[in-house]
Amino acid sequence: MEILKNIAKMKKNYWHPTPKKWRKFGDALLGVALMGIPADLAGYKWVGITMFIIGIVGKFITNFFTEDSTPE
Repeated sequence: MEILKNIAKMKKNYWHPTPKKWRKFGDALLGVALMGIPADLAGYKWVGITMFIIGIVGKFITNFFTEDSTPE
């Protein structure tokens, strides 16, 4: 049951403002995704695809973090 509560809270946090440090981290991950394009063009297809997937998924996941410190 505790896991379900955490998942529900994370879904709710998605729409709250993202803290500055997590936004910076997400932007860095997005930069990694963009660096996957030259890796793909240079012939390292799987490296490029992996970097692209990690960057995009990481940027999406950072939206679940919030600075809400109120106990429930």
